[in-house]
Amino acid sequence: MGRRVVLYAIAFSWFVCLIAAQAQQVATGVVFHDQNRNGSRDAGERGIPNVLVSNGRDVLRTDKQGRYRLNVTDDTVIFVIKPRGWQVPLNEHNLPQHSYVHKPNGSPKLRFAGVPPTGPLPVSVDFALVPSKESDRFTTIFMGDTQPRDLKEVGYIARDVVRELSTLKGITFATVLGDIVFDDLTVFDPLNRVLGRIGVPWYPVIGNHDLNFDTQEDRYSDETVERVYGAPYYAFEYGRVSFIVLENILWKGDGYTAGLGESQVEFVRNYLRHVPRSNLVVLMMHIPLNQLPDGERRALFEALAPFPHTLSFSAHTHIQQHLFFRKEDGWLRDEPHHHVNAVTACGSWWTGVPDPVGIPHTTMRDGAPNGYLIVEFRGNRYSIGYKATRRPPEYQMNIYMPDIISIGDVPQTRVLVNVFFGSEKSRVEMRLGDEGDWIPMTRVQEPDPAYAEMKKLEEQYTLPGRRLPGLMNSPHLWAANLPAKLPRGSHVLTVRTVDMFGQEWVDRHIFVVR
Repeated sequence: MGRRVVLYAIAFSWFVCLIAAQAQQVATGVVFHDQNRNGSRDAGERGIPNVLVSNGRDVLRTDKQGRYRLNVTDDTVIFVIKPRGWQVPLNEHNLPQHSYVHKPNGSPKLRFAGVPPTGPLPVSVDFALVPSKESDRFTTIFMGDTQPRDLKEVGYIARDVVRELSTLKGITFATVLGDIVFDDLTVFDPLNRVLGRIGVPWYPVIGNHDLNFDTQEDRYSDETVERVYGAPYYAFEYGRVSFIVLENILWKGDGYTAGLGESQVEFVRNYLRHVPRSNLVVLMMHIPLNQLPDGERRALFEALAPFPHTLSFSAHTHIQQHLFFRKEDGWLRDEPHHHVNAVTACGSWWTGVPDPVGIPHTTMRDGAPNGYLIVEFRGNRYSIGYKATRRPPEYQMNIYMPDIISIGDVPQTRVLVNVFFGSEKSRVEMRLGDEGDWIPMTRVQEPDPAYAEMKKLEEQYTLPGRRLPGLMNSPHLWAANLPAKLPRGSHVLTVRTVDMFGQEWVDRHIFVVR
């Protein structure tokens, strides 16, 4: 009996070891200088030392010959972290090709196709890089949710956003901050073709509407994303900036919450150990940072604590807002961490009355038009500007006040200004005429008047287009009353705002006192 137990124990141990060996393997490969730019390593193409490579948790540098070794399982994405002065290959849609998906058996059967079986681990998983001239000063495009639900809305993006972006000069790369599509993952391909026309590399961030919803497990919720884009979270470097792309949605089988998971948090920690302290570290995510679980947010803040220069972006809310995390919020440095909840390309999900060329006005709930951000990096410093699509760059605010005012009503007449990219650090003031004193305006919390009027019209009439989302208090409204003593006649009210980057914008409103 004892001998049989021993044999069973040996057999069981052998079985466990076999399973472990199948689940845990070692990937080896070379990061190389792709001299002929064909994406494959050919004779004479040397390895590149000191390049970071990751399996989604561990991060290590290649040796003097450009070689690396990483542990992998049967469900691992290996990726190279683009270093300064190099570029990874781009596919025909200008998407970076920086990862290898290892799924020997492929993805489980899902409504939207995942990764086909990749077979045994290759003898060498190699990553190509080509030299790229990079300045410490560069300009990028950040935009939230493109989120088309069908080909018609892909057309909106082409005409409303991409046509304009494709004409901009000096753009280094672009990013979409999640919700690339709206639940129908077959729309990835046609949208990628359109976004590729911007003419620069673009880096995808994954949103909650980009997931496989017909799975009960979070680990299978990004199978289509991995097939189309590769690594669901990753990093890359440009100039003196280290960019970290996060996938911060946890799928629960019947819904989602904000979250990163232990492996992704560990990846961030491990990557930042290799980043120079003088670099600017930029996090890019879909759900805003304040919605992460407290423990994960604290873990990110601890990992970022050694870095004096940090910034982060999100989208998801379909409004535009600046958040500043301070010590009372768990941030560990004296200078607050700046988080930008960015304008969405689709505005309010392509809702509202179509304009004369058939594109919905899709104004966001905070009263801001849809658009994108132009982010300029200078070393480890940055500045950010907002651009409404198909509007002049100077269109940065709306002024709300009556056009005609009875003289007795002047002291009670309120001026309200929506500064679309305003923050708590913005200065907003107004004056009458060219010589009047500047009057400070006070930040207030209430709905945007024009948006509220549009919602009222939707209640009263049957209008073309899908209905706009509900009212909210806009985070970037300022108010002040007119001076009490104004003579009868026409007047020019000037409003100016200076943002946290020193950028000044001016607008005017002409009204009559009778």
